[in-house]
Amino acid sequence: MILVTGATGFLGAELAKQLAQQGICIRCIKRSNSVIPQILLPFREQIEWVNADLMDLFALEGALNGVTQVYHCAAWVSLKRADKKEMIRTNVTGTANLVNLCLLQPVRMVHVSSVAAIGLAKPGELITENHHLDLATETDGYAISKLESEMEVWRGIAEGLDAVIVNPSIIIGADAGIKGSGRLFETVRKGLKFYTDGSSGFVDVADVAKSMIGLMNSGIHAERFIVSAENRDYKQITAEIATCFNIPPPANHAGSRMMGLAWRGAKIIGWLTGKAPALDKVSAQAATVTRNYDNSKIKKAIGIDFKPLSDSIKEVCARLM
Repeated sequence: MILVTGATGFLGAELAKQLAQQGICIRCIKRSNSVIPQILLPFREQIEWVNADLMDLFALEGALNGVTQVYHCAAWVSLKRADKKEMIRTNVTGTANLVNLCLLQPVRMVHVSSVAAIGLAKPGELITENHHLDLATETDGYAISKLESEMEVWRGIAEGLDAVIVNPSIIIGADAGIKGSGRLFETVRKGLKFYTDGSSGFVDVADVAKSMIGLMNSGIHAERFIVSAENRDYKQITAEIATCFNIPPPANHAGSRMMGLAWRGAKIIGWLTGKAPALDKVSAQAATVTRNYDNSKIKKAIGIDFKPLSDSIKEVCARLM
């Protein structure tokens, strides 16, 4: 039996769909109040849904009964400073609980980490799996939670767990809607005027799921893999998105100084309105950092050919329109 955590989320749902399309019967866990994604409704006969929270050891133990493969996709994703402590606690403790239970039976795990858990390279160099985040200086709660969760998996590997780790870059896809990476598309669609200096890697959600299945079915053990299709600077990608929407691309440059003023202004507005600020310090700083990734390791490992990013962008824009 195969278990998928986080199957009600963007990546987990795509992974569950691909497994079901292969005719495989799987078990997915969800919270009692979670809604089953539309893309999984056609596979009712192949997917067994179990209510279980990663923080509930007893429910999680029941969900793992008879399981031999685990895809761990579940995680709380937020760049808001207000969520930092609770997000770290939830992501790390939930992963630790899953690892501990998997150590009690013969289970192979593919754990979803993030490029946020990988450090920066020297200027002009690509970031590889050998770069490491410095917890002593890192302030991004999401990055800390993903690295410490990954460390729980490495601890499990040291204790005998059969596992591999994937570190996806920014995942895009039509089913994201206007949440997560979909927020970038929606922001551009509404008439984004500014672009920043930063860059990052991007990858289609279908390719991340394919990579996970390929690694699960390989003999690879105790390795981490960056899963990223292409590197794009934010000026370039926002312009391409705008073109797909048939609107003018962002034309005004927002440097680090302007972004600093922006997050401070958003913080003041948040105090006055009682609402969460539209932009915080972590998000503002991330938008100005250059992060370009080397995907050669995953290509060599499973021979994947990534979907062109331009094709993914067109699909997302078409869905939102």
